[in-house]
Amino acid sequence: MNTGSETNSINDEKTVKKQYSSSAGLSTRISIHDKYSINKQGFGNWIFSNYDIRSGMRVLELGCGTGSMWTGHEDVIRLCSGLVMSDFSEAMIIKAKETVGEYPNVSYEQIDIMDIPFEDESFDAVIANMMLYHVPDITRGLKEVRRVLKPSGTFYCATFGIHGIMEYLSGILSVYGVEDNTDRSFTLQNGASVLGEVFADVSREDYEDSLAVTDIDDLVDYIYSLQSMTALSSIPRDSIRATLSSHMKDGVLTVPKEYGMFIAG
Repeated sequence: MNTGSETNSINDEKTVKKQYSSSAGLSTRISIHDKYSINKQGFGNWIFSNYDIRSGMRVLELGCGTGSMWTGHEDVIRLCSGLVMSDFSEAMIIKAKETVGEYPNVSYEQIDIMDIPFEDESFDAVIANMMLYHVPDITRGLKEVRRVLKPSGTFYCATFGIHGIMEYLSGILSVYGVEDNTDRSFTLQNGASVLGEVFADVSREDYEDSLAVTDIDDLVDYIYSLQSMTALSSIPRDSIRATLSSHMKDGVLTVPKEYGMFIAG
């Protein structure tokens, strides 16, 4: 018999699998950042600017999603002696392969971070961006990361803060019963302490940005792509659009973002 916590874990895992069962929803969520972010460097480019990937390194990415963050970084790909692009979702692996393409040093695999199928000390760098809060047992997953990393290896993991998009949208849409029930198991606020249970050295880098949305329909699409916004399923789209539009100023809805990353080793 499952305990309550085990049941919640199973339900959370099912929700995550549903949200990432196809690349469409993730693409919607990525596109709004590409279109409306104030910081034109781009989160993916900023993440890459923090990587120290040198010639001959072997790299593993967990939760690679659509692989879109590797676009434009063919030089980094070619530096690697081996790059394993992985995700727990088969649909994401298929999409990532389409996005990144074929390279002799790149492989695509379906992998669960809690059971990484590689030998100890196999990689110089491991990457897990915007996904650790989905892991049912984060400590177990991080121990697996530490195991497959070389002693001098580095772990890169981007995440969100609690004072960003979801907190803002939940406040605006609270009239419809929406609550900010985002999984906060790994955020900018608590990530250092979580990583500190497994890694000796942890540093945090913050990415300064916000959204300046001019077409509310794009934001509505974003909202409906989120499993955490299921409370809105019975609310007419026009009502959501009107509520969001009422907060616009001079034709712009400014939405705060709080993103960053941890570098551990």
